[in-house]
Amino acid sequence: MATVLSVSGSPSASSRTHRLLRHLDERLTAQGHDVIPLDVRTIPAEALLGADFRHPAITEAAALVARADGVVVGTPVYKASYSGVLKALLDLLPQYALTGKTVLPLATGGSTAHVLAIDYALRPVLNSMGAAHIVQGWFTLDRDITAHEDGSVGVAPGSAEALAQVVDQFSAALGTPVAPAVPAPPVLAAAV
Repeated sequence: MATVLSVSGSPSASSRTHRLLRHLDERLTAQGHDVIPLDVRTIPAEALLGADFRHPAITEAAALVARADGVVVGTPVYKASYSGVLKALLDLLPQYALTGKTVLPLATGGSTAHVLAIDYALRPVLNSMGAAHIVQGWFTLDRDITAHEDGSVGVAPGSAEALAQVVDQFSAALGTPVAPAVPAPPVLAAAV
């Protein structure tokens, strides 16, 4: 199976984006992938803001990207764009760090006014970094994500179904056959 790097571009440990990504990581793991979580907020601010390409945390992040077959990039949407901490990390990775990789962009936000942030803000950057294939992304409203006290996440049914589809498409693009959620109806032979 594939190695997947799951990048949370949220600056907050308790963010819905972070929790949603870790929830989706479980689905990818169940499909047999080796999933490596990377929370950008854990990279020292001085490395990100000081553009320290040689900082051990930056070189480690670049090595994780290089090792991955696929990358899931999740971000909250702020002012119609992806997060600043995610931008800082992407700026410090090699120009073509995503060459040969399959990428799944995901975003969360409080309003459907931000739904195009994936296509107009994030996708062009991922494309410029050489991604071989950027699968259909998905925007999830904050209100559709519920964090439970035990650390688990609940996702509203409509969003959960859509997220399952995009994750399964990503998995299939990595070369992993994914069984359809609903079996196809039997084919009936015509009487001759």
